[in-house]
Amino acid sequence: MKLTPLITAGLETALNRMLYRDRGLKAARQRLTGKVLTLRLSEFSYPLVLVFSEQQLDVLADWQDNSDCTVITSLKTLPKLRDRQQLTPLIRSGELQVEGDLQVVQQFSALMDLAELDPAEYLAPWVGDIAAQGISQGAQRAFRLVKGEVGRRQDDLGQVLTEEWRVAPGSLELAWFSEEVDAMERSLEALNARLAQLEAK
Repeated sequence: MKLTPLITAGLETALNRMLYRDRGLKAARQRLTGKVLTLRLSEFSYPLVLVFSEQQLDVLADWQDNSDCTVITSLKTLPKLRDRQQLTPLIRSGELQVEGDLQVVQQFSALMDLAELDPAEYLAPWVGDIAAQGISQGAQRAFRLVKGEVGRRQDDLGQVLTEEWRVAPGSLELAWFSEEVDAMERSLEALNARLAQLEAK
């Protein structure tokens, strides 16, 4: 069974719900009307072609016409497109390659950035409003807990390395060592100057 139609249909439904239901996004959508954005993801053997119209977004895997813009990237980089500030660093680092009209990917990024991503809204048709809200809130709490725990673990590891295991020096030790190195360099320069004077005599 081919997964391509399922993937394109699922993506099309999700993007239309996210980008075309909110009237507040109309101005941002209009900038993309009539544009074609091709996503070439390293994980897929086929492209995902986004065709923007006034009423909806079509996602296709087979497109014979030209694209206004082609983006070559990976799945893990794709979520970063929601942040417009990330575009330039991603292009510089090589994580994102853009061929064609850069404005199209900038406008798509701006539209994604403006869209509110509420998981409850997408779960509601399948599990009901109350259950969807509960699942969404539970997932957000779990994510905050995991994020907090990861932050604490990083702090703990930093303290263990600098305080207990003495693998990495503390900031005061680094400052002291740097001053000692500078003092040693000054002494060495003074010694070289004296030696040069003695040789000159």
